[in-house]
Amino acid sequence: MSDTPHCYRHPGRETLVSCSECGRPICEQCMTFAPVGIKCPDHAGVGAARRPAQRAMQPTRHARSTIAGLEAPATVGLIALNVLVYLITVYQGGGGVSQPGGELFSKGALVGAQIYAQDEWYRLVTAMFLHASLLHIALNMIVLYWCGTIVERALGTWRFLLIYFVSGIAGSAGALLFSGPFAVTVGASGAIYGIFGALLILEYRATGTFAGPALGLIVINLALSFVIPNISWGGHVGGLVGGTLATFALLHFQYQRPRSLGPVLVGLIMVLSIVVAYVRVESYV
Repeated sequence: MSDTPHCYRHPGRETLVSCSECGRPICEQCMTFAPVGIKCPDHAGVGAARRPAQRAMQPTRHARSTIAGLEAPATVGLIALNVLVYLITVYQGGGGVSQPGGELFSKGALVGAQIYAQDEWYRLVTAMFLHASLLHIALNMIVLYWCGTIVERALGTWRFLLIYFVSGIAGSAGALLFSGPFAVTVGASGAIYGIFGALLILEYRATGTFAGPALGLIVINLALSFVIPNISWGGHVGGLVGGTLATFALLHFQYQRPRSLGPVLVGLIMVLSIVVAYVRVESYV
């Protein structure tokens, strides 16, 4: 029998999210985003009456695990991997903590001309774990922690990882599509924008509107992408589109038969991203 908690309002739905007020598990449709965390309908002033105060102070096992910081292992693991790769590139580059370089950086960065000349398609993935400066990785990892923990708790670890990697590959395709063959692109931003897209879908399912904090976060960051020089806005847009579509596919078919349809559609999004990258690279001829 699964130990995964089930939504207290929808007993057939597994969830890793709990109300920050009372600790009861809630699915994505019951979540209400509040300034102090995610709340259930009772404690967000929506639906049924508020539960008695003495019951609200009894945390569930999942709430205790949240306090212990065990609710988002994939997010923490991705941050650790990115930091490790950055330290290796700093060491290999030999130019200081803000000047990564070396073989790992040069072999892993997204460069369309290199993909075309050497068939190095692995760069679509490896570029997601490389960063150009200390500030670059610091900002990305802070945002990944803030947003990634929410999405991983809402969707579960394997769905979160699937969305993250699909978004990263879609971001690489977008970067290639809107940049020259010799442009060098690195960073987890494409995957992170996919997480923004996941937040947008989760918020819509919980509130019934797109006019919320998630949309504001996306608009502000996209505006900065177009204003600040040397930022791959194509990678950001590609990641956002990939993550939004992937999250919609996973959630829309989550409780329908066949349940494998959602992951299959996410796989098709990944394949489409690779096809876009291939067509773009082949256009260098």
